[in-house]
Amino acid sequence: MPKTTTIFNHLLHLLPRNKFDCFVKRHNGDHYAKHFNCWQQLTTLLYAQVTEKNSLREIETGLRCQQSSWYHLGIEGISKSNLSRANRDRPFQIFESLFYALLGRCKSYLPDQCNFKFKNDLYTLDSTTIDLCLSLFPWARFRKQKGAFKLHTLFNNRTQIPKMIVYSDGRDNDLAVAKKMPIELSQDSILVMDRAYIDYKWLYEWDQQKVFFVTRAKKNMNHVVTGQHMGPYEKGILKDETIEFILEEAEGKYPKKLRKVTFYDDEHDKVYVFLTNNFKLSSASIAAIYKARWQIEIFFKWIKQHLEIKTFLGTSKNAVMTQIWVAMIYYLLLAYIKFQTKFKKSLLELTRMIKETLLHRIHLIDLLSLTTTTIHKTHTIHDPQLAFF
Repeated sequence: MPKTTTIFNHLLHLLPRNKFDCFVKRHNGDHYAKHFNCWQQLTTLLYAQVTEKNSLREIETGLRCQQSSWYHLGIEGISKSNLSRANRDRPFQIFESLFYALLGRCKSYLPDQCNFKFKNDLYTLDSTTIDLCLSLFPWARFRKQKGAFKLHTLFNNRTQIPKMIVYSDGRDNDLAVAKKMPIELSQDSILVMDRAYIDYKWLYEWDQQKVFFVTRAKKNMNHVVTGQHMGPYEKGILKDETIEFILEEAEGKYPKKLRKVTFYDDEHDKVYVFLTNNFKLSSASIAAIYKARWQIEIFFKWIKQHLEIKTFLGTSKNAVMTQIWVAMIYYLLLAYIKFQTKFKKSLLELTRMIKETLLHRIHLIDLLSLTTTTIHKTHTIHDPQLAFF
């Protein structure tokens, strides 16, 4: 890496370039590419993410105003027509593969962000809907006059980053998609879901794999209480019972006993009934585990508000998914930088600081020691050694 380089160049050096080149070759991404290859496309889309550009013309104008930085970024030329064709034609699977390659590197470095004392891995499964204009995105028909698609996410609560992301049509049922997701969890992991994912046969499959689950019980669940779970009742716990299904169909799908925990939330004056196959943890821990499910809602809200997926740079399905995966790649980079450098401020402030200094010739570590009020004092250092990978 050159001794004087930009913040953007530091970000690009965090990406596994060798693996990316393998993905490009696997999908024949640079076929017929003469002046604008896949790496330049990725660089341009990351630039658009960081600087919050909303159109191809904005991207082209912004980069042309910074033409002196092209050499260090590996860009030879940029035009909105080249970027448009690349987003439309180059397989988005190239960027999807890069996301998972980067995820594999990041997850071993990210610290445990979970406040629970037990050692079990904790995951949340949920989906979010991305709304689209049906007239511009006819492939994403959701309702008669509305377009949308879904992002189904398996979220790691301990590291606060997604373990798996799968997209589907907006009309697809969450449970049906979840059953097809190639989810692999280690024994004693805990999977948290809401009521939309209740299928007793599917839950029993997780139980057979020695994976614990915590979910909300259905209101019309036909069951019989077979005993009280041993242990002292903690604050907010109304009941802690052992149950079995009484209907032959449900009993055939889940032939074992389950645990039903009834919890009163005094803050919202609401009663929750949780269903789990974990008989070891305390009833208060079961309630706290389900409460941790809201971390994925915070993640969905954050990416919708602060990543560039509100407006899209192309109308084809391939262009939209390319932008989604590049946005997720940027999220991983932000999370990794924040945790690895022990940046004490919020992820939002980190994004704002990087946005304002993206093409400044300073070292990333120098930037993180500043604040939004002292950022004008940035200077170039001569020995950047941010060797994360």
